Amino acid sequence: MLIALLVFTLSGCLTVEQKEYTFELTGTNSGKLTIKYINIMSVMDDTLDVSGEDFEGLLTNYLYGETIETDYPDAVLVDKQLFVENGVLCGKLVMEFNDLSAVKLFRYKSAGPFMLNIGSFLDTETFIASNGDFGGDAMPVVFWPEGLSLMTVTTGVTQPDETTVSLAGDYEAWKKNQ
Repeated sequence: MLIALLVFTLSGCLTVEQKEYTFELTGTNSGKLTIKYINIMSVMDDTLDVSGEDFEGLLTNYLYGETIETDYPDAVLVDKQLFVENGVLCGKLVMEFNDLSAVKLFRYKSAGPFMLNIGSFLDTETFIASNGDFGGDAMPVVFWPEGLSLMTVTTGVTQPDETTVSLAGDYEAWKKNQ
Protein backbone atom coordinates (compact mmCIF):
# COMPACT_ATOMS: atom_id res chain seq x y z
CA MET A 1 0.00 0.00 0.00
CA LEU A 2 2.69 2.52 0.84
CA ILE A 3 4.32 1.54 -2.40
CA ALA A 4 1.12 2.71 -4.08
CA LEU A 5 1.38 5.91 -2.09
CA LEU A 6 4.69 6.76 -3.62
CA VAL A 7 7.00 4.41 -5.37
CA PHE A 8 10.48 5.75 -5.41
CA THR A 9 11.74 2.94 -7.52
CA LEU A 10 10.94 5.58 -10.09
CA SER A 11 11.94 4.51 -13.55
CA GLY A 12 13.17 1.09 -12.55
CA CYS A 13 16.70 2.36 -11.92
CA LEU A 14 16.06 4.66 -8.96
CA THR A 15 15.65 3.54 -5.39
CA VAL A 16 16.06 4.77 -1.82
CA GLU A 17 17.62 3.34 1.29
CA GLN A 18 14.77 4.25 3.65
CA LYS A 19 11.43 6.06 3.78
CA GLU A 20 10.04 7.86 6.81
CA TYR A 21 6.28 8.51 6.90
CA THR A 22 4.91 11.01 9.42
CA PHE A 23 1.17 11.53 9.78
CA GLU A 24 0.19 14.61 11.81
CA LEU A 25 -3.52 14.80 12.56
CA THR A 26 -4.95 18.30 12.80
CA GLY A 27 -8.60 17.26 13.01
CA THR A 28 -10.73 14.15 13.28
CA ASN A 29 -9.99 13.07 9.71
CA SER A 30 -7.59 15.73 8.48
CA GLY A 31 -3.92 16.45 8.74
CA LYS A 32 -0.55 16.46 7.08
CA LEU A 33 1.57 13.62 5.70
CA THR A 34 5.31 14.10 5.33
CA ILE A 35 7.35 11.48 3.51
CA LYS A 36 11.13 11.68 3.70
CA TYR A 37 13.21 9.65 1.26
CA ILE A 38 16.66 8.92 2.62
CA ASN A 39 19.57 8.21 0.26
CA ILE A 40 18.05 8.39 -3.22
CA MET A 41 20.25 6.21 -5.44
CA SER A 42 20.57 4.95 -8.99
CA VAL A 43 20.85 1.22 -9.61
CA MET A 44 23.42 0.32 -12.24
CA ASP A 45 22.17 -1.25 -15.47
CA ASP A 46 24.34 -4.36 -15.49
CA THR A 47 27.70 -2.61 -15.02
CA LEU A 48 26.66 0.66 -16.67
CA ASP A 49 26.34 3.78 -14.51
CA VAL A 50 23.05 5.44 -15.55
CA SER A 51 22.90 7.81 -12.58
CA GLY A 52 22.88 10.95 -14.76
CA GLU A 53 19.82 9.74 -16.67
CA ASP A 54 18.15 8.64 -13.45
CA PHE A 55 18.77 12.03 -11.85
CA GLU A 56 17.17 13.75 -14.86
CA GLY A 57 14.18 11.41 -14.51
CA LEU A 58 13.92 12.30 -10.83
CA LEU A 59 13.78 16.00 -11.69
CA THR A 60 11.43 15.62 -14.66
CA ASN A 61 8.94 13.16 -13.21
CA TYR A 62 8.95 13.97 -9.53
CA LEU A 63 10.36 17.38 -8.66
CA TYR A 64 8.89 19.23 -11.67
CA GLY A 65 6.39 16.61 -12.83
CA GLU A 66 3.06 15.55 -11.39
CA THR A 67 3.77 11.95 -10.41
CA ILE A 68 3.22 12.80 -6.74
CA GLU A 69 -0.10 14.47 -7.43
CA THR A 70 -1.18 11.42 -9.44
CA ASP A 71 -0.22 9.08 -6.60
CA TYR A 72 -2.24 11.13 -4.08
CA PRO A 73 -5.28 12.40 -6.01
CA ASP A 74 -7.28 13.20 -2.86
CA ALA A 75 -4.48 15.00 -0.98
CA VAL A 76 -3.06 18.44 -1.65
CA LEU A 77 0.68 18.60 -2.24
CA VAL A 78 2.06 21.64 -0.41
CA ASP A 79 5.81 21.06 -0.72
CA LYS A 80 8.33 18.82 -2.45
CA GLN A 81 12.06 19.26 -2.32
CA LEU A 82 15.43 17.60 -2.74
CA PHE A 83 18.39 18.18 -0.42
CA VAL A 84 21.61 16.60 0.74
CA GLU A 85 21.73 15.46 4.37
CA ASN A 86 24.54 13.48 5.96
CA GLY A 87 26.21 13.17 2.56
CA VAL A 88 23.25 11.51 0.78
CA LEU A 89 20.46 12.84 -1.43
CA CYS A 90 17.11 13.02 0.29
CA GLY A 91 13.65 14.05 -0.80
CA LYS A 92 10.72 15.37 1.18
CA LEU A 93 7.04 15.63 0.34
CA VAL A 94 4.39 17.34 2.41
CA MET A 95 0.69 16.78 1.71
CA GLU A 96 -2.44 17.95 3.44
CA PHE A 97 -5.55 15.80 3.55
CA ASN A 98 -9.18 16.15 4.64
CA ASP A 99 -9.92 12.45 4.81
CA LEU A 100 -7.81 9.64 6.26
CA SER A 101 -8.32 7.53 3.14
CA ALA A 102 -6.50 10.17 1.04
CA VAL A 103 -3.25 8.98 2.68
CA LYS A 104 -4.31 5.33 3.10
CA LEU A 105 -5.07 5.50 6.82
CA PHE A 106 -8.12 3.62 8.11
CA ARG A 107 -10.35 3.50 11.17
CA TYR A 108 -13.17 1.01 11.46
CA LYS A 109 -16.45 2.94 11.59
CA SER A 110 -14.47 6.12 12.40
CA ALA A 111 -13.52 4.84 15.84
CA GLY A 112 -10.81 2.84 17.55
CA PRO A 113 -7.19 2.63 16.46
CA PHE A 114 -5.76 4.20 13.33
CA MET A 115 -4.46 1.57 10.92
CA LEU A 116 -2.11 1.47 7.96
CA ASN A 117 -1.82 -1.69 5.87
CA ILE A 118 1.77 -1.99 4.76
CA GLY A 119 1.42 -5.55 3.54
CA SER A 120 1.29 -4.74 -0.14
CA PHE A 121 4.72 -3.13 -0.14
CA LEU A 122 6.55 -5.72 1.94
CA ASP A 123 7.84 -7.31 -1.28
CA THR A 124 10.00 -4.22 -1.90
CA GLU A 125 10.11 -2.56 1.52
CA THR A 126 10.77 -3.89 4.99
CA PHE A 127 9.25 -2.61 8.19
CA ILE A 128 11.89 -0.99 10.40
CA ALA A 129 10.13 1.01 13.10
CA SER A 130 7.01 2.86 14.14
CA ASN A 131 5.58 4.62 17.15
CA GLY A 132 2.63 2.26 16.70
CA ASP A 133 2.34 -1.51 16.92
CA PHE A 134 3.19 -3.62 13.87
CA GLY A 135 1.21 -6.84 13.44
CA GLY A 136 4.08 -8.67 11.71
CA ASP A 137 3.92 -11.01 8.74
CA ALA A 138 0.59 -12.51 9.78
CA MET A 139 -1.04 -9.06 10.04
CA PRO A 140 1.11 -6.49 8.17
CA VAL A 141 -0.72 -3.52 9.62
CA VAL A 142 0.54 -0.75 11.87
CA PHE A 143 -1.93 0.17 14.63
CA TRP A 144 -1.89 3.46 16.54
CA PRO A 145 -4.12 4.11 19.56
CA GLU A 146 -7.09 6.40 19.35
CA GLY A 147 -6.22 9.94 20.42
CA LEU A 148 -2.69 9.89 19.04
CA SER A 149 -2.02 12.86 16.75
CA LEU A 150 1.50 12.03 15.50
CA MET A 151 2.08 8.65 13.85
CA THR A 152 5.32 7.46 12.24
CA VAL A 153 6.52 4.51 10.14
CA THR A 154 10.01 3.87 8.79
CA THR A 155 10.66 1.32 6.07
CA GLY A 156 13.80 0.03 4.40
CA VAL A 157 13.98 -0.32 0.62
CA THR A 158 17.52 -0.91 -0.69
CA GLN A 159 20.81 -1.32 1.13
CA PRO A 160 23.58 0.55 -0.72
CA ASP A 161 26.11 -1.76 -2.35
CA GLU A 162 28.41 -1.94 -5.36
CA THR A 163 25.42 -1.82 -7.76
CA THR A 164 24.03 1.48 -6.39
CA VAL A 165 25.29 4.98 -7.15
CA SER A 166 24.61 7.94 -4.86
CA LEU A 167 22.85 10.87 -6.53
CA ALA A 168 24.17 13.45 -4.05
CA GLY A 169 26.91 14.54 -6.48
CA ASP A 170 24.44 14.92 -9.35
CA TYR A 171 22.24 17.04 -7.10
CA GLU A 172 25.13 19.25 -5.97
CA ALA A 173 26.22 19.84 -9.59
CA TRP A 174 22.63 20.60 -10.62
CA LYS A 175 22.11 22.97 -7.70
CA LYS A 176 25.26 24.96 -8.61
CA ASN A 177 23.78 25.60 -12.05
CA GLN A 178 20.42 26.84 -10.73
